Amino acid sequence: MNVLVIEDNIDIGDAVSAHVVADGHRVDWCMNLKEATRRLVSKKYDLVLLDLRLPDGNGLSLLRDIRGGNDKVPVIIMTAQDQYSDRLARMKGGANDFLVKPFNLDELSARMRQIKQ
Repeated sequence: MNVLVIEDNIDIGDAVSAHVVADGHRVDWCMNLKEATRRLVSKKYDLVLLDLRLPDGNGLSLLRDIRGGNDKVPVIIMTAQDQYSDRLARMKGGANDFLVKPFNLDELSARMRQIKQ
């Protein structure tokens, strides 16, 4: 799979990207919404791993843009926010799944396999 990781935390982004590559996938990693938007326009991805709090805005706005353009690419949200209202907003926004930070990388792999099926 071609996976786009959108994560501004270097440690998390590096760990997630390395793990996804070790699972046999190709990864592009960016750290802000502007770069993510550019990449989504220029390349087709099979999965997006999306952080919500980014330096130049909220990841939910990018998710709405993706879905508004009728893009069916699966999106897994990675966030430290775990209130019920936050989870509901993410799912209504079109996310396929979400992981609450910190999460186990093996759980990420399992969620990716589930989406791939």
